[in-house]
Amino acid sequence: MRLPSYSHLLALSARPDLLLRLLETIVVAASALTAQRIFGHSVTAGYDSAVAAFAIIFAWSALSGFYVKSPMRRVSLPRAVLLPALGWVLCEVGAVCIIKWMNGEYQPSRAWLAGLFLPTAIGVMLCRVVDRIAGARRVRRVSVAVVGRGARCAAFVRRIAAMPDSACRVEALFDMDADADATVGGVALFHDIDTFAARVRAQRVDEVWLAQPLTDEATLLRFLDVFRDDLLNIRFVPEIDQLTRFRGEAAGLDSTFAINLVGVPLTARALASKAILDRIFSFCTVVGMSPVFVAIALAVKFSSPGPVLFTQRRQGANGTPFDIYKFRTMHTHETDDGLVVQATRDDPRITRVGAFLRRTSLDELPQFFNVLRGEMSVVGPRPHAIEHDALYQHVVDGYIHRYRIKPGITGWAQINGLRGETDSVQKMQRRVEHDLYYLSNWSFALDMRIVLATITRGFVHRNAY
Repeated sequence: MRLPSYSHLLALSARPDLLLRLLETIVVAASALTAQRIFGHSVTAGYDSAVAAFAIIFAWSALSGFYVKSPMRRVSLPRAVLLPALGWVLCEVGAVCIIKWMNGEYQPSRAWLAGLFLPTAIGVMLCRVVDRIAGARRVRRVSVAVVGRGARCAAFVRRIAAMPDSACRVEALFDMDADADATVGGVALFHDIDTFAARVRAQRVDEVWLAQPLTDEATLLRFLDVFRDDLLNIRFVPEIDQLTRFRGEAAGLDSTFAINLVGVPLTARALASKAILDRIFSFCTVVGMSPVFVAIALAVKFSSPGPVLFTQRRQGANGTPFDIYKFRTMHTHETDDGLVVQATRDDPRITRVGAFLRRTSLDELPQFFNVLRGEMSVVGPRPHAIEHDALYQHVVDGYIHRYRIKPGITGWAQINGLRGETDSVQKMQRRVEHDLYYLSNWSFALDMRIVLATITRGFVHRNAY
């Protein structure tokens, strides 16, 4: 991965703002419709509509290809406003050329072209200006801790700090040379790895950069082990100065290479696409199954005293806690703080209605509201009780990486029979292995396969009780 990396033509941030893109699409469609009504002719109306459609397709295709996970530079205001408008106009010009090439008789009037290009450019720029003012596209500064050696590492940190438009903020510097005192103003310097790790965790640092020589494998393995249970990105920034023959003006921070050692397994584009599909699927499910929701709610309410819904704290993406929703399946009872007792077979706490709901997994239906709230995904690693997270995080290899994406209602582990009570470390290890396989092999097709498998055979299972 090259740092930094940006789509300069469309001035995209690291996380695509789909709402802004949809608003720009509406502006373009409205511009085309207005131009056709005022300057167009009935003979060319169909071609004019095709131009607008092709322009939108071209723009969305161009937008979809440029995403990075953590940009190093912020986009300046003129670039963020002017270049997207230019990109849309170029897409419209390309669409006109395509339609004219497909049908040589198409002769759009200059008035119609001006009525399309000018409102598009002005509308897109206004959208970007308003969005910029509102702060919706402001890039959050990524907090970074750097591990290096001596004056060279300190110089590297100073270059980052000296960049006026840097999207990174160095919080801590760990110097491998115990006797070195190459400090950087405002950056805490550490020589003890335990103290450094404690600072990284206390400050909730986003990333650790290992600015080490290519041959320093021991340091890489050491820090990977120290932060193996932390949800932060670890990047290897190799020192390659001794390998380069010439040094020019271009060989600055912009040409620094970084290798992701530990990071989010899905790209920003994949996460955005997955979020859109999640909400569409969940909305259709809630609307289509609303009679089932009402029937289950009434059955739970009249079968035993207590609330219809049961909520419990869970960890979401990046360890952010949220309240998960389920239909209540047990009699109301007192629980000890910090102690979660999993349901067992023939558990006396489970009601008759609750037993049916748990066997058929219908008690999980309210979690579609969690998906609509953006806290969960339809498919992903199942969230565990926070107390179980604390128990298994340090004994099951790779457990923490389950929370690099949103937890799911169903998942690869569930359709492979790994559901229900986890009364041994071995069972949890197998579940985590399946979750990590899903993260490493995610695709839209795999999600659809899991959903279909859940519908056909995943609702009822011998381990669901």
